[in-house]
Formats: sequence, C-alpha cells, structure tokens
Amino acid sequence: MATSIARFSRKTLTPTLIRRFSTSSAALATNPDPPKPKLTPSPSPNRANWDYRGQRQIIPLGQWLPKVAVDAYVAPNVVLAGQVTVWDGSSVWNGAVLRGDLNKITLGFCSNVQERCVVHAAWASPTGLPAETLIDRYVTVGAYSLLRSCTIEPECIIGQHSILMEGSLVETRSILEAGSVLPPGRRIPSGELWGGNPARFIRTLTNEETLEIPKLAVAINHLSGDHFSEFLPYSTVYLEVEKFKKSLGIHV
Repeated sequence: MATSIARFSRKTLTPTLIRRFSTSSAALATNPDPPKPKLTPSPSPNRANWDYRGQRQIIPLGQWLPKVAVDAYVAPNVVLAGQVTVWDGSSVWNGAVLRGDLNKITLGFCSNVQERCVVHAAWASPTGLPAETLIDRYVTVGAYSLLRSCTIEPECIIGQHSILMEGSLVETRSILEAGSVLPPGRRIPSGELWGGNPARFIRTLTNEETLEIPKLAVAINHLSGDHFSEFLPYSTVYLEVEKFKKSLGIHV
C-alpha cells in the first residue's frame, strides 16, 4: 500500500515540478538581472552652502561697497557693483546694471533708472570733465539706455534706448528724445529738447512741459513704493491683518 502511494505521488508531483522549473529558468533567461528598486534623488542638506545660481545684487569691489538708501527701491535682479550710491526715494528697475568699478556713480533723490539700463564710469574723460557718472534729483532715465561718465542735472528726461557718451552734459529741465546718441563732450542747454543720432537741437520746451518733468519722477517714485512693499522679508500679509483689525475696531 505504501509503495503504491509513493508511486502515485511521484507520478503526480514530477510534472508540476518540471513545469515550475522550466518557467523559472525561462524567466531567468529573459531577465538575467533581478529588478532593482527605483532610486529617487534627495536634496543635499548642504545645498545652501554650494548653490550659487542666484544673482548677487550688491557686489563689493575692494574697499568700495554700494550704498543704498533705506527707502530706495532696487529690483531683485539689479546689479550694483563698486562705487555706487543710490539716494533716498530713487529706484532702479529690473535688469539694470550700475557698474562703478572705475569711478563713482550717483543716483540722486527721487530719480529712476528703468529696465535694462547700463550705467558705467570711465577712469578719465577725454574732455577734461569729471569722469564720474552723476544722475541728479528728479531725473528719469528710460529703459535700455546706456550712460557712461556723463552728468545729468536735476529735472531731466532721458528717452528710451538713448546713449550718453563720456563727458556729455544734460543741463537742468531738458529732454533727450528716445533713441538719441549724445556724443562725447556734447552739452544740452537748459530748457531744450534734443534728439537724433547724433543729438541735435529740436526746439525750446514750454513752461508746461518743464513742470511735467519732476511730476513724472514723482509718479514713478510712488509706483516703486508698491513694488518695494512686495519684497519685504515677511511680504505684506501683516498689512491686510492691520486693515482687518481696524475694520473691527481693534486698536493696532
């Protein structure tokens, strides 16, 4: 009886084992390497110490460190390098570069340098005039302009895509049209409108036009205040909380 049971179990189990063995050997033949677990990259804990992809806004050069007033607005992607001074109420907009590595650059009270402007200063001026770049108060410099070792007196407008070369002078209450080129040593007298390449006299400004020049600078200053509040360390959520408390009669 035991012999017959052993023969029966041998006959029934042998084909099953053969099929399982053949299946496993075929799987190994098609996939010689066992499957590996998927690896997900994890950020390094010291990432802040070696990641320098962010653009530096303030770049000291030697003993010179750019000076920015407390209430001046400087956009996050602006570059200030070397001997640069940004006075109260002024604003430097996105993408502008003020490079004072060779000489001083001064941006006066309530003036503005708009997007993608480049302001530089040379070692010396070929005309004998001061080689530093001075932008006085209530001056508006249009976007994509290039200023190099020039002087702009108070209450002036420099149009977009303008170029002011070494030693050029724009006297007070003057306007330079967009796309103009002011050659080295050229002077724009007070109260005149110039334009062209090279820049030439067009006409004398009216009294109403000269009064509008500082108003434009003040309007841009007010607009920069809205941008300035968005880049505070803790955003502007606290301002909304204060408004809500005032609406409920809670003293802040």
